[in-house]
Amino acid sequence: MENKDRVYILGHKNPDTDSICSALAYAYLKNQKEERYVAGRCGALNNETKFVLDYFGAETPEYIENVRTQIKDIEIRQPEGVNSLISLKTAWEIMKERNVVTLAIVNEENKLEGLITVSDIAKSYMDVYDNKIVATAKTPYKNLVEILNGEMLVGDVNQTITKGKIFIAAANPEMMEDYIADGDIVICGDRFEAQLCAVEMKAGCIIICCENSRVSKTIQKLAGENGCNVIRTNYDTYTATRLVNQSMPIKYFMRTHDLITFAKTDYLDEIRSIMAQKRHRDFPVLSKSGKLEGMISRRNLIGGRSKRVILVDHNEKCHAVEGLEQAEVLEVIDHHRIADFETVNPIFFRNQPLGCTATIIAQMYKEQGIEIPKREAGLLCSAIISDTLIFSSPTCTYQDRQTAEELSKIAGIEIKDFAKKMFSAGSSLKNKTVDQIFYQDFKMFSAGEISFGVGQFNLMDNDEIENLKGKIYNYMTEENEQHGTDMMFFLLTNIIEKSSVAVFCGENSAEYIERAFRTPDTDFSVTLKGVVSRKKQFIPALINAIHTEAN
Repeated sequence: MENKDRVYILGHKNPDTDSICSALAYAYLKNQKEERYVAGRCGALNNETKFVLDYFGAETPEYIENVRTQIKDIEIRQPEGVNSLISLKTAWEIMKERNVVTLAIVNEENKLEGLITVSDIAKSYMDVYDNKIVATAKTPYKNLVEILNGEMLVGDVNQTITKGKIFIAAANPEMMEDYIADGDIVICGDRFEAQLCAVEMKAGCIIICCENSRVSKTIQKLAGENGCNVIRTNYDTYTATRLVNQSMPIKYFMRTHDLITFAKTDYLDEIRSIMAQKRHRDFPVLSKSGKLEGMISRRNLIGGRSKRVILVDHNEKCHAVEGLEQAEVLEVIDHHRIADFETVNPIFFRNQPLGCTATIIAQMYKEQGIEIPKREAGLLCSAIISDTLIFSSPTCTYQDRQTAEELSKIAGIEIKDFAKKMFSAGSSLKNKTVDQIFYQDFKMFSAGEISFGVGQFNLMDNDEIENLKGKIYNYMTEENEQHGTDMMFFLLTNIIEKSSVAVFCGENSAEYIERAFRTPDTDFSVTLKGVVSRKKQFIPALINAIHTEAN
């Protein structure tokens, strides 16, 4: 499947178990009709999600850093490169045949050596006044014979011209002796005297121009003895003279320095600005090893197809993959509030007030009459258990619980035992740094002109929470200042006791916590009994407190 045909199914940044498992299960469902959907992730997996994927034998989704349009997403020309020894005339013929103005020159391994354009060929023909240019360019005799549509009667066609000037034998043989030098290329007619003079003066090659003429055995024998190559052509002297310069290899005229090249992973918005600053029309597209993969021009950028994506478990731009504004969003499957999301075209948008996106995905399997495989059932069940904290979250509905129980039977797991293993894996602090804990499940929000971030980490031990909250506060204080946000909050949630310690920093953050949850005035943390849901309990109360002050 080519990149341009793919549809990526993506959860939010800093993905949780619901985000990842819903993407995987929905990709499987969509691929039952058409095999082109790919589950992706927009960040590193947390330990809980890793446990779930390992337990059910699911592969880690492909990492999608952003969905800006890249060269690999559009159609580009994929012409073969040309050898650097082909003649200018051959290069010109290839350009006409392909209807292009630029050729990429490659070696035997298809690695780029240089470029030649129509302009370069024109200059080679119009601006050259050096009668030694054919030798300077190290022109292969093969090119010369090919261009003249001739026959090499004496010499090796695989040799290269390395010295001598071009001389037209129009004068008397007596006068020619004063002008012909060792190694020269002499263009002459069928006059025996002129041919003999060129051979005796040790010319490197004589080009005999006369339609259907025969070159005497004597000349051929003498030429061979004197190291003089002989080429016969049916063209007249004037035409042959014009064609000789066209036999030079493009290697001598090609551009090799300061070439502008791109890779298939380059982004169109970046290369568009580069192209606008250059007069070139075509640019090579290379692999990492420097091999030619195609040519791209401004014309290719017109109407370039955007990446196509389906969003699961979120619908806010600040939570979505980078570059979403350049992508074509086809669907949204979510259970959060509807925020600042908009599209150019109508899309399939499904949002239900449930405790987990996975519950919606499971519904869609039933609606489409698709049997849920054991692996996908395990993934969806794990997501529901995680998002609802084993059905203890206020976001949990009867439908979430019922769906999870049905899925657990298909997956062959006992919910309580599995949940204990899963949450233990997720709450483990082993080998975790403070920044990893902080950004494992962190999202940005806004209320009017106030911006704030809220993170959450689930634990199963109050001692661990006490040891961690000071470190979290110090870290988030620095992050709040660096990001330029107004406030930051972090919930250290005890899954067993169904409560959270809220750590906060930033101007007025303590006042908003006090107003939202009627807590006593504290320095940087407070225990919130019964608060386990960021989405349904913490965020709405906080936003309401902010709006209350604004009014």
